[in-house]
Amino acid sequence: MFQEKNGKLYYTCDGEQVCIEAWGDNALRVRGTRNRKFTEHDWALDIPNGKEACVRIFEDQDANGTAYANMYMGEDKSYGEIQNGKLKAVINANGVVTFFKESGEILLKENWRRLQDEISAPLNIYGREYVSQEGENYKISLRFLANDQEKIYGMGQYQQTQMNMKGCMLELAQRNSQVSVPFYISSLGYGFLWNNPAIGSVVFGMNGTEWRAESTKQIDYLVIAGDTPSEIEEAYMELTGKAPLMPEYGLGFWQCKLRYRTQEELLQVARRYYQEKIPVDVIIADFFHWTQEGDFRFDPKYWPDVPAMCKELEEMGMKLMVSVWPTVDYRSENFAEMKEKGYLIQCEKGVRISMLCGGNEVFFDATNPEARKFVWDKIKKNYWEKGAKLFWLDVAEPEYTTYQFDNYRYYLGTNLEVGNSYPKFYTQGFFEGMTEEGDQQPVNLVRSAWAGSARYGALVWSGDIVSSFECFNRQVRAGLSMAIAGIPWWTTDIGGFHGARGDDPEFRELFLRWFAYGCFSPVMRLHGNRNPQLDFEGEAIGSGSPNEIWSFGEEVFQICKKYIALREHMRPYMREQMRLVHEKGTPVMRPYFYDYPEDKKAWEVEDSYLFGTDFLVAPVLEAGAREREVYLPKGEVWIDVWTGEERNGGETITVSAPLEKIPVFAKKESEYLEIFDNFS
Repeated sequence: MFQEKNGKLYYTCDGEQVCIEAWGDNALRVRGTRNRKFTEHDWALDIPNGKEACVRIFEDQDANGTAYANMYMGEDKSYGEIQNGKLKAVINANGVVTFFKESGEILLKENWRRLQDEISAPLNIYGREYVSQEGENYKISLRFLANDQEKIYGMGQYQQTQMNMKGCMLELAQRNSQVSVPFYISSLGYGFLWNNPAIGSVVFGMNGTEWRAESTKQIDYLVIAGDTPSEIEEAYMELTGKAPLMPEYGLGFWQCKLRYRTQEELLQVARRYYQEKIPVDVIIADFFHWTQEGDFRFDPKYWPDVPAMCKELEEMGMKLMVSVWPTVDYRSENFAEMKEKGYLIQCEKGVRISMLCGGNEVFFDATNPEARKFVWDKIKKNYWEKGAKLFWLDVAEPEYTTYQFDNYRYYLGTNLEVGNSYPKFYTQGFFEGMTEEGDQQPVNLVRSAWAGSARYGALVWSGDIVSSFECFNRQVRAGLSMAIAGIPWWTTDIGGFHGARGDDPEFRELFLRWFAYGCFSPVMRLHGNRNPQLDFEGEAIGSGSPNEIWSFGEEVFQICKKYIALREHMRPYMREQMRLVHEKGTPVMRPYFYDYPEDKKAWEVEDSYLFGTDFLVAPVLEAGAREREVYLPKGEVWIDVWTGEERNGGETITVSAPLEKIPVFAKKESEYLEIFDNFS
């Protein structure tokens, strides 16, 4: 029943085997299956482990009188335990797994409802449940007991107003603007990674937590213990991979719109910024600059001299980023070859079309390493060698026109089994290609991610969101959740993507509030599809109206210039914060509780955040507001950067918030207060 092997604890009973092993510091990985063996996939934990732990096994006669024997009902009191630093797991003769702190306090316990378990109930509900499917796959459920006082943060990006996930039901699937990164930090002092890329769901109920995977070969999860959220987060990032060091061009302002149709149009915008002496680090050529989806190259009719364009941009201090889609149109010059070589995803039924956007498209299979190399080789030839060396990996979920997750098959398995990992592999292909070409600090702007994406330079943005204050409010929470989930490089379309006119006074107010928030985001990037839409004769895809900072009136223009200048003054500070991201895994943008876990109020604040080690930012999230309440965490003296007024932590205050200023506070001892000297 119990066995120790190579520092791992094994439990076998009635056709199931469970393996519990140390994985990094203060962490234990648990796998369970009814197959003969575990898979070789480590998924998000693909950094070599090699850690062993202390394992002890107590047979029935030896278990009597031990610390854990009396916790279990039934005649057989045998159990096995494994300890790794601050975390211990115990599995009893009935298969129930319980996690303990060093102090002996329970952190997390599987939920079994059978007569022979300590919760005496004739329900026959199992903590681990396997429902057979074809082959070696199962529909699985994993259940834990609930603590109704627990707070849960992370899990990626969901378009909802709740940041505390306790009480929420979440789909574990990638969609446009929804990013499933299944890691959370609990207020009880542990972190949890659902290390399974299958499509599924999780419910963090008051009466129990339940994870489900629609089709998979095994249960796989990781628990990390820690004294503080930062200790847990850093341990998690150590195991899944920290981001590269952010390059200098990631610290300034990025300009984009849907879309610059031609080389000359993009250059005219760049030249005006340069003439106005407004620094721009990156300017972006959005979609349909190509000849055909899947050709992976500029259309020479509209972009006749890419090397010359890139050279001129470099002379103005700007870099070009180009949009790349994973779609391959049937009419693409690469379609036949990619189909023949098995580089395109399969459909289980119906016509083999996975997206409709200007044609009939199929996604390339990013889980196939040969397909990733094929695509990179095209990118290298048609973009990189012409001077366009930054990439925007759009539609990365991938965005199916119909999200029929059971209808697609990848190289690594069905979409139901491995689908959530697609964006990670998509980013990995570009990361590996760029590093092979000598870029050791790759940044890939990408619309989706999974656990472990950070190590491949994934800069995630929040998708094609609506231009409204309500939506803006959701993005603040989404960014903080992504940070906790292990995606420290994150941004939004400043002003939102859909549904706004540049001449609308209400939108201009929203735009300014969002622009200020963008200044205090990991990456400051302007993008959007402004109305009215512009159509062009003979072209399948049109363009949005202008989206440059001078496009929304003189008042907006002047305020935006000040924020871009402020961002430039923040470069030394941003450089230091990005170093912490790279070295420790510390997110730049983070909830209060990350730094102040002893402050109970800090676990409740969702509409303001810490921006690095020194600043607190409180964006204005309501139309017409010219002041707002701000809670200042305990243990600090906080300085209003605009007025110099001192405030003690532990207070909720009302602060002035005129249209041109976002409330920002600094720690009194901060050496970076001088950043704001010329902006008050």
